[in-house]
Amino acid sequence: MQHSDNRTPEYREGTLSLIGTVALGTGVMIGAGIFSLTGQMAEMTGRWFPLAFLSAALVVAFSAYSYIKISNAYPSAGGIGMYLEKAYGKSITTAFHALLMYFSMVIAQSFLARTFGSYTLQMFDLGQPERWVPLLGVGLLIVAFLVNLASNSLIQGVASVLGYAKIAGVVIFALTGLWVADSLSLFGSATPAAGSAAPSALAGFIGATALGIIAFKGFTTITNSGAEVKDPHRNVGRAIVISIALCVVVYLLVGFAVASNLSISEIIQNRDYALAAAARPALGEYAVWFTVLLAMAATVGGVIASVFAVSRMLAMLTEMKLVPHRHFGMPGSIQKHTLVYTIVLGIALTAFFDLSRIAALGIILYLIMDIAIHWGVVRHLHEDIGALRSIALIAIGLDALVLLGFIYVKLQSDPLVVWVAGGLMLFIWLIEKIFLHRVAKQDGSA
Repeated sequence: MQHSDNRTPEYREGTLSLIGTVALGTGVMIGAGIFSLTGQMAEMTGRWFPLAFLSAALVVAFSAYSYIKISNAYPSAGGIGMYLEKAYGKSITTAFHALLMYFSMVIAQSFLARTFGSYTLQMFDLGQPERWVPLLGVGLLIVAFLVNLASNSLIQGVASVLGYAKIAGVVIFALTGLWVADSLSLFGSATPAAGSAAPSALAGFIGATALGIIAFKGFTTITNSGAEVKDPHRNVGRAIVISIALCVVVYLLVGFAVASNLSISEIIQNRDYALAAAARPALGEYAVWFTVLLAMAATVGGVIASVFAVSRMLAMLTEMKLVPHRHFGMPGSIQKHTLVYTIVLGIALTAFFDLSRIAALGIILYLIMDIAIHWGVVRHLHEDIGALRSIALIAIGLDALVLLGFIYVKLQSDPLVVWVAGGLMLFIWLIEKIFLHRVAKQDGSA
């Protein structure tokens, strides 16, 4: 069968409303933010973990400024890929950092998929969680693939229903947990377990802040839907602000509720499903079922929304001839092909990496890309988009501080993930250098 090199992304302008766009953003953010990160953050910083969410929100608030300014000026389906191209041109800098974002988003999908598996197992005594968690996660990715083959209206409908249902459910969980708690505590109800991060350790708090950023970075999903949002010059930025604000409130409520019902040692022990564990002493097994169903809805919606955005980002990068592409005998448009690549890569990560390593790898790649976005605003775009360089410089400083602190913590506890991140970045750089060199030669010959 013959396949033409169809690089048309097939975007549909004006098919995403403001509400639907917020649902896409919060779908990714809330799914990744609280159902698995709580335990990991408590392990790093002890009883101060609720404040780490607030610290992460502060970092993201400065970071979001650049994205809002660029998206208001240049809304596109390429999102971050297009923003980098505006700042650095069609260069290896653009291609490299855009692929860092692509991989961090695929990693986020794997994180959500394994979270789905961890919570689902709380309803069924299947044993062998090391086997069932990745299997359930892979199943979720396949379902997300099938949904994303459908129309935008179906994707938006599913994401909207699940997005707002889980926000309501999480708020109910948090308020109920606070109501029945024996005592209210913002900082945990007992001494951290042996081997956990010391409460006063600055590096541990910074590391937990880095993980907390994963809970908010889903707002970048919105930028990848820019070409399909109604009135994108206004609504992309508005959707980003609304999504971050909603998540700040939700995360603080949940952190407060979990800290009031579990000791730090209990949170760490049940770190992959901390919310379900917190529900049990407060409200019994029925609350556990409610929390598990809530987590399942959150992660399903998050994966569907993330796959929707990241496959379109890769399609735009392909259309810009910044990344290599092969049909591999598949019919259909480039957009369908990038959807397949995204799901296959997500399945591989879900099958072979645990939650903590997936989270660590994703945040390292994301923060390096994020610094490149802000530097592009400082050096090249601030006049065109009307941005204050001082705010972008503050964002760079905060990102660098959090990144170095997180790497320091991981070098002490799990150095392998740091070396994997470094090796992956080197691989991406070399592949892109070779590919762009060939593209330049072909264009020169033409």
